[in-house]
Amino acid sequence: MEQKRFTKNDNGFVCAHCGREVLPLGYSSRNHCPFCLWSLHVDILPGDRANECGGALRPVRVEPDAKKGYVVIHRCERCGEIRRNRAAHDAKVQPDDIRLLIRLTAGEP
Repeated sequence: MEQKRFTKNDNGFVCAHCGREVLPLGYSSRNHCPFCLWSLHVDILPGDRANECGGALRPVRVEPDAKKGYVVIHRCERCGEIRRNRAAHDAKVQPDDIRLLIRLTAGEP
């Protein structure tokens, strides 16, 4: 039996890093805060919420991608795993902070 690679889980949440309320994205699973770009290490496959680690995912850099726009690279503060997540800089509801995306693309913390 083949396992799904993506589970839509588009719930709002309160960011564990900055404390701001994050609204649902509306078209896909929102997996990081649009204000500070931090996330939680809760997925094994996108949207499944099956990872027991639960560590804070720090945004360490952003890579431009011709097909996906920007990709945020996170490192888990607890286990060290690296995760790649598509940015939502073009979202109609709470788009990712483009200035922060650009700063991380340039390698600035």
